[in-house]
Amino acid sequence: MAIIFKAKIDRGYNFGHTFYMKTAISIPNEAFDAAEHFASSTGISRSELYTKAILEYLNKHKYLDVTDALNKIYSETDSNLDSRLHSMQIKSLEKEEW
Repeated sequence: MAIIFKAKIDRGYNFGHTFYMKTAISIPNEAFDAAEHFASSTGISRSELYTKAILEYLNKHKYLDVTDALNKIYSETDSNLDSRLHSMQIKSLEKEEW
């Protein structure tokens, strides 16, 4: 048995030649010029460059909320080792000569 999904598509919308989202952004001329030069010199399109840059930025910052939550927890809680445990850990280390 086949399952058929029906989606309402606005017939007046012009998808153009692609199903990707198109957007307009404003960036400083220097950033635009540098991006154009980089895209041209590496042989990638402007769209591909901006897509990769956005995905890299998002990937780099995806755990930012986790870091903020941990910073909040540790700012409110004592994270120091118990002095007895610290002493036992120090004593368990081998003595090395430098």
